[in-house]
Amino acid sequence: MTARRFSAHRPIRLSDTDANGRLRLDAVARYLQDVAADDVADAGWSPDEHIWVVRRTALDVARPFLEDTQVELVTWCAGIAAAAAARRTTLAGDRGGRIEAEMIWIHLGPDLQPQRLGERFRAVYGESAAGRKASTRLGLPGSPETTGEGSRWQVRSADIDRLGHMNNAAYWAAIEQRWNDRLGIPAQVVLEYRKPIDELDEVLIATAGDNLWLTVGGEVRAAAAYA
Repeated sequence: MTARRFSAHRPIRLSDTDANGRLRLDAVARYLQDVAADDVADAGWSPDEHIWVVRRTALDVARPFLEDTQVELVTWCAGIAAAAAARRTTLAGDRGGRIEAEMIWIHLGPDLQPQRLGERFRAVYGESAAGRKASTRLGLPGSPETTGEGSRWQVRSADIDRLGHMNNAAYWAAIEQRWNDRLGIPAQVVLEYRKPIDELDEVLIATAGDNLWLTVGGEVRAAAAYA
């Protein structure tokens, strides 16, 4: 059996770039979740057969997308756990942009609780996982030095997904807001999702050096790191 890989192409639209023409990381996050959904659909699952939420996203921006007009995405399963899977994706632009991404996805059942992956999933994706395990452990600092300070981040209705929470790509918009001046060069950025953010939550962004946190009522809901 040949290890499954799925590929797709996307045009880079004006709405995907910043003022300097750089492909923003929130747009990259949308590409990643869309190509993952396209892969699962291509493998034969209907949208109502599965629910996945992101636990962790790591982006290795080897070369920022600055003048690219098209991006090719090649994605595959890079690890499997009882109720989670790792997905690697290579993004290659038509003018040299390149990003390597890894996402950890948690598989949920109809009750929105983690649900074990079945034999059908392993039959489709097991070959590419090659026995590797998907780790759901969080590795970033769990809290800023103080959670009482920070700038407010406004959650919009447009940021809310079908589960009633802020979509994972919207978190990257907060990172773009804070670190926009640092993202035009090769960099590695990791984002860990700890608890959902809802539309009416009062969100604060706290930063310290190369770390960033989104907090609600003093509780960290997401953490990011830049390197």
